[in-house]
Amino acid sequence: MRGWWQDLTDLVLPADCAGCGAPRTALCPRCRAAVDGGAARRVRPVPEPAGLPVVHAVAPYAAEVRTLLLAHKERGALALAGTLGTALAGAVRAGLRGPAAGGGPGGRPWRGPVLLVPVPSARWAVRARGHDPVRRMALAAARELRRTGTPARVAAVLRQRRAVADQAGLDARRRLENLAGALEATAGSGRLLGAGRVVLVDDLMTTGASLAEAARALRAAGVSRRDGGTAVYAAASREGRGEQRNGARAEERKWVLGAPEMVVPNASGRLLHAAVVAAPWDSFEMNRN
Repeated sequence: MRGWWQDLTDLVLPADCAGCGAPRTALCPRCRAAVDGGAARRVRPVPEPAGLPVVHAVAPYAAEVRTLLLAHKERGALALAGTLGTALAGAVRAGLRGPAAGGGPGGRPWRGPVLLVPVPSARWAVRARGHDPVRRMALAAARELRRTGTPARVAAVLRQRRAVADQAGLDARRRLENLAGALEATAGSGRLLGAGRVVLVDDLMTTGASLAEAARALRAAGVSRRDGGTAVYAAASREGRGEQRNGARAEERKWVLGAPEMVVPNASGRLLHAAVVAAPWDSFEMNRN
């Protein structure tokens, strides 16, 4: 009910830009460009949790982008869902290009069915906000993908199987511990998701703990094989990849290098992918030292 009322008021009442406060516009051109004006790129947190899918993001989580995501999620600025969904669709497309992702040579995108699986919010958070922001963005992204020729739909098959603590204030290791085993896929989801390329979607990636746990839950449900069987994990060490950020604490480096990277193909041998609107600036590979 709250979401319906917010949608109505967004249409009939004048609003200031949710990003910078410019008057009489829900989203000014500058803030729109900040969230949807650039090409999506690969992002990898440091330390990188085991099992994290290949993740693409559109914008650094800072300034106007941070304000827009918080306005949509926490302040009910539902009119932003379309713009954020368009940005999310760009991140999805980036993960579906090229032979490694099942696309064609020369970076041509995958053109088969795509299933967007939103990372679920806690039930208490959905009740408090009056809407599920990630699912709303996923629906908008699926519409944008269909508009541009990619058959896409949302498959909200993940759910929380136990309560988790608030992630705010937790470091990377404690976030992983907090979320370990917290999600599960609904019954029969393995067969459902075998009908297309599966892309996990979220509004934001910080440590990668949520996406890693969501990926684990999908793999446990057998979505990595079309016949619904269990996934086979190929573990590869991160040592020798030369991807550490200068200045990382010694204990973080030890944890990252000691953890196996789970490289798990789906039904056709392609890796599970994930897409988000934003990620920390230093997780973008082009900004690594």
